[in-house]
Amino acid sequence: MSDWVDVGALSELESSSHLEAEVGGYLIRVVRVNGRLYAFEDRCTHDDSPFEDAAIEDCEIICPRHGARFSLASGEVLSPPAYEPLRIFPVRESSGRIEVLG
Repeated sequence: MSDWVDVGALSELESSSHLEAEVGGYLIRVVRVNGRLYAFEDRCTHDDSPFEDAAIEDCEIICPRHGARFSLASGEVLSPPAYEPLRIFPVRESSGRIEVLG
């Protein structure tokens, strides 16, 4: 059974580019793009490395090592060398806190 997991205050995300937390055994990253929250597993499916210093353009994250692009909304791979989708998690804001479904 999955539960909503508190991963931090919304104000923390406003003062940083992202939040990181462990949810359901996965290291996840939460970002806000154009006012919308996105939560995803913090590892590129191409080389299994975290998205440290990854650029985000529109609603896509770009792996800084080899340029693989992923949709933050669906996890879909948008460009090689990755071919496996990114794991996406439901995320919500509740009373000034960010919660991820684990």
